[in-house]
Amino acid sequence: MTLKNTVDRWGPVSQALHWLIVLMILGLAIVGLTMDELPKTPKYFWVYTAHKSMGLTVLALVVVRLGWRLYAGTPAPVPGTPTWQERIASVTHWLLYALILAQPISGWLYDSASGLRPFRWFGLFDVPKLTAPDDALSQNAMAAHGLIFWTLVALVAVHAGAALYHHLFQRDATLARMLPRGWLKLAASTSAPAPAAKPEEPPHVV
Repeated sequence: MTLKNTVDRWGPVSQALHWLIVLMILGLAIVGLTMDELPKTPKYFWVYTAHKSMGLTVLALVVVRLGWRLYAGTPAPVPGTPTWQERIASVTHWLLYALILAQPISGWLYDSASGLRPFRWFGLFDVPKLTAPDDALSQNAMAAHGLIFWTLVALVAVHAGAALYHHLFQRDATLARMLPRGWLKLAASTSAPAPAAKPEEPPHVV
């Protein structure tokens, strides 16, 4: 089994990076939307630091994924896909990459410009500041952080909806090739109801 992408599907490295980034962004979104409701106790600052640490981890993973994509190549378009859909899918993918990169950078810029003390990435090392304290830049970075987030939410919804549309209605491999081989077939077979037993026929009486 090759780790690289093939002409008809994404390889295991691309799949692992894709779903790991998805799960981490989901966790970041949940924490980011609920963090302000937490009381300002030491637990809040621990959650806040973990949120920033995870955001920078996503930034690093996206850079790794882009590098792997350049090295491992990309699958060919699913046979039968119209050219206009290919172009929209390509633009959507690159917009997703751009937004996922911009989101943690805007948060990092906000943290730097706000004048907060340096935080330690998961307690291991200090994260350098991108700029000196600047109130205006801090406010603009925070506004950008929120705007990028909701734009990303909308684009992810479109991306996921398109994948489900291709899988459920077009019946093609768009979704399946980003999953481990045979996973969808296994899920379908385990969730399908067992066939009803045929009633026994009464004995034939002569």
